[in-house]
Amino acid sequence: MRNKIVFLGTGTSQGVPIIGCRCDVCRSADSHDKRLRTSAYVEYEGLRLCIDAGPDFRRQMIDNGIDRLDAVLLTHQHKDHTGGLDDVRAFNYFTGKGFPVYAEKRVQESLKKEYYYAFATDRYPGVPEFVLHTIDERPFSIGGAEIIPVRAMHHKLPVLGFRLGKLGYLTDAGFISETEICKFKGVDIFIINAIQREPHLSHFSLGQAIEVAGKVGARRTFITHISHRLGKHRSLETELPEGIEPAYDGLSLVF
Repeated sequence: MRNKIVFLGTGTSQGVPIIGCRCDVCRSADSHDKRLRTSAYVEYEGLRLCIDAGPDFRRQMIDNGIDRLDAVLLTHQHKDHTGGLDDVRAFNYFTGKGFPVYAEKRVQESLKKEYYYAFATDRYPGVPEFVLHTIDERPFSIGGAEIIPVRAMHHKLPVLGFRLGKLGYLTDAGFISETEICKFKGVDIFIINAIQREPHLSHFSLGQAIEVAGKVGARRTFITHISHRLGKHRSLETELPEGIEPAYDGLSLVF
């Protein structure tokens, strides 16, 4: 069965370009430097999944011709990863069913506050309908396809990465233990966040991401959650070690 990932967005919480910024990256005409908020579409063992659903979710679905989703997996509760979930109501409308969202209990509680109207007793017609599935660090299955959560830390906030067969996906991490890194070993494609070259409070720097990638040992590694501080795509791809590449919006890979 053919599995694939499409990078729906590869930018930070503000995206690239940033509103009002006049730096060379934000003014770049290269489409590779136009980055929506980080998210990925994955076809895996017959499933169609989205990892995170930030504020650009609607545009990402339309631009990539995605008219069916079986579930959304959430890495954590920050707005740039959950802010587009209202738009799953389109899937509610066409399927006549609640939309499955897989998230930790802590993340679910955040959703119940952010989308309070979707969980009200007397719901307004047409609001999104979620079916929440609780996950933690234990492997779980959707339709018989196994998914392995991988724990990391986003400053003091626990986040989850995911392993789906030969694919490893980790974003918004600033620390991951050696034990958790081992869960990614054996993947063919590894995706990891790197926000800038300098140390950052809650995200891997480029050097740290390269170090983690070396320990995972995937055939190909792709950098995501990229800020304008990392420079233009064309420059970045020339300075990375062999086997490591900057991802860009719309990039599609088979695994």
